[in-house]
Amino acid sequence: MKKFLKKLNLFLLTSALTAGVVFCMCGFTATLPRGVTVNGIPVGGLTRTAAAAAVRADTERKLKEAKLVISGKRARYEFSFPEIYYKDNLYSLFKSVKKDCGYTSEISYYLCGLNEVAAGICLNEHIEKVEPYAEFRPFGAPFSYVAGRDGEDADCEKLKKDVLRSLGNGITGAGFEEVKINYIGVKRNSSLAQIRMNTVLLGKFSTVYDAGNINRASNIRLAAEKLNGSTLAAGEVLSFNSAVGARLPERGFLPAKIIENGEYTEGVGGGVCQVSTTLYNAALLSGMEIVEYHPHSLPVGYVDPSRDAMVSGSSCDLKFKNPSALPVYIRAHASDGTLEFEIYGKSDGAVYSLESIVTGNLPAPEEKCGDPALARPGKDGILSEGYLVVKRGCGEERIKLRSDKYMPQKRVVYFPEGAEEDVFFNKI
Repeated sequence: MKKFLKKLNLFLLTSALTAGVVFCMCGFTATLPRGVTVNGIPVGGLTRTAAAAAVRADTERKLKEAKLVISGKRARYEFSFPEIYYKDNLYSLFKSVKKDCGYTSEISYYLCGLNEVAAGICLNEHIEKVEPYAEFRPFGAPFSYVAGRDGEDADCEKLKKDVLRSLGNGITGAGFEEVKINYIGVKRNSSLAQIRMNTVLLGKFSTVYDAGNINRASNIRLAAEKLNGSTLAAGEVLSFNSAVGARLPERGFLPAKIIENGEYTEGVGGGVCQVSTTLYNAALLSGMEIVEYHPHSLPVGYVDPSRDAMVSGSSCDLKFKNPSALPVYIRAHASDGTLEFEIYGKSDGAVYSLESIVTGNLPAPEEKCGDPALARPGKDGILSEGYLVVKRGCGEERIKLRSDKYMPQKRVVYFPEGAEEDVFFNKI
């Protein structure tokens, strides 16, 4: 009995499934009533599959002739079938059609990959903002200025909504309603006026030299050229020796007078200390922070005492730091016996000046000699101090920078053999 019931249940289940398949097949293969039109296409007497194919063929024919145009400032973007596709409600519509009646199907159009397409268009339409900037020049006018421009971003979210709206309105005339991209302005962060304020002349200083002393003048010009056009970033330290490099004959430096151990002697690169000294003064007058300097052993003729900066080999350097949060720019020029440095950047609001005070004298020692060719006048030494005067508004601050001791130069006096010393010196 149990076996019989089991077989009966299996038979009923199989019959039900078979009936369902037959019913579904009949649903797809059943023909539509006579006289039915959909979207103006006669489909009466056709199976639902054939009717759907006929209506969709007409829909796709019209879609192939239609375009969706998106207009931007940089390009024009066109889309058509099959980039634009559609959905319809034909099969649900077919379930309720009646004989000799006309129907209009619901068609919804969509752009395939709308999110990716919109993102690509917006990327292409993006106009990068350009901040105003200054170009530093070693020669001629110190800066050329570029005003820059504001940027633009295509409104991607609005673009997608406008595309959906255009497609939702369907095909009208030659295609879909044109979509115009909307833009969002992106303002520059700074103005050209601000850039100009960041490139004002902070300070300058000049010294004179003998243009007729060919070797020394050549060394001065060469060292100045290596510094001309330098830029110091915020917080950066300039090393004179690193910027100018070794003073060697193979690098173009020539022999000229230098100070060594309290004496004037011949050495390659003579005159370069005048360049470091001129730059040192320009740096102080521009508000730079002096990191390293060295005085000469003897006073020099091109600046007042306590305002010199000697450089020698790799042991004695001039270094100063840019204390500003913005770059500073250095220009150097040596011509016709004048060496000048200019430093540009953003002013800290102070006006700087320098003072030199001689605080003492070191008499030159004397020596007698019997050869008039060896006689020399010598020179007293100097004790001095250097000060930086800083004026801000109505206030003034006087800052002591340094105290220096410059050695005397020995005085050699010609004293003829046998001459009476008192009589000789009375004649002098």
